[in-house]
Amino acid sequence: MTSLPRADAGPSPTGRGADRASNISVQGVGLTFPNGYVGLKETSLEIPAGSFCTLLGPSGSGKTTLLRAIAGLAEPTSGAIYIGDTNVTSLPVQARNIGFVFQNYALFPHMTVAENIAYPLKLHSWPAADRASRTREILEMIELPHVADRAVGDLSGGQQQRVAIGRALAYKPALLLLDEPMGALDRRLRQQLGTQLREIQQRTGITAVYVTHDQEEAFILSDQIAVMEKGEILQFSSPADLYFRPRSRFVAEFLGEANLVAAKVVTEQEGGRVLARTALGDVPARDERSDTAAEAETSVVIRPEAIKMTAAPCALPGHVPPLAATITHELFLGSRCLVTLRIPAGENVLIECAKAEIPQSGGNVWITWPDDAAVLVNH
Repeated sequence: MTSLPRADAGPSPTGRGADRASNISVQGVGLTFPNGYVGLKETSLEIPAGSFCTLLGPSGSGKTTLLRAIAGLAEPTSGAIYIGDTNVTSLPVQARNIGFVFQNYALFPHMTVAENIAYPLKLHSWPAADRASRTREILEMIELPHVADRAVGDLSGGQQQRVAIGRALAYKPALLLLDEPMGALDRRLRQQLGTQLREIQQRTGITAVYVTHDQEEAFILSDQIAVMEKGEILQFSSPADLYFRPRSRFVAEFLGEANLVAAKVVTEQEGGRVLARTALGDVPARDERSDTAAEAETSVVIRPEAIKMTAAPCALPGHVPPLAATITHELFLGSRCLVTLRIPAGENVLIECAKAEIPQSGGNVWITWPDDAAVLVNH
């Protein structure tokens, strides 16, 4: 990766906080722990100012290690990290002008909500009147002015999470870093607070980096997602691009239900398309492989919601020819069903549809999908 020249001087005094969002540039950063474990392979990442970036992956994928390196809580063994034009690689946490929200919120139980929010302002010697004004502003932003004088221990988990975010934003940091702050909350509350967090981030314009293992959470929040596995970023793009154009089997499976069928390229076509031979027949597919070597193993990915099921063969314009299948299992999930079918070649195919869309045909059906729904990826 080619890096533009940057000033290496330390940050100038920030006064009353940052006036604008900062971009983040991670340049060839690697981190090996003293015991020899490689927590992060050499990684490069460019996060635009004012955007919301999520580091997504399973436990041990390196996402928290990368976040801690950006924060200054873990020292890289190689590479450099820039916040704006400043090389912060060797700067301590307190010199990086960041707000950090931890998984356990790290609120002070002996303080009220208002006192928790005002605490970082007191540390930075804000005058009392300015502290009070900014605290009121933050309480309004997080929609908790009515609990300003309550102890944080009296709040619900969702309210405590909002207080933690408010405290992190109080000093107007250049960056907001969040390490799985909603991991202990139930699914419905995570969705609600995720929407609120996204609104706060957009309203303030701050650059945010968020760590999670929950793909739904990542979709709700993010402008860009970096999917990580085994200490490296496999793909970095928008949520929609990652979902519909995965470049590897891991990314396709980690971001939702997927039909993955072993494939071999038969014909290279124009516009980044191929004809791939599979158990489903010869399937037209968009070629998203990162490795196009002849010996590289490949699969075709088709999302379950892209497949249409009918009681009789029905040739549709812009779709592949109908393929016979037999329903073997139905999973009712309320607003949708996941239906498993078996095709003559012996492969299982998963379809997502409404309950009313399942044909009452004794289990024998036909399936088809749009010509552009299949994606060719590496294993």
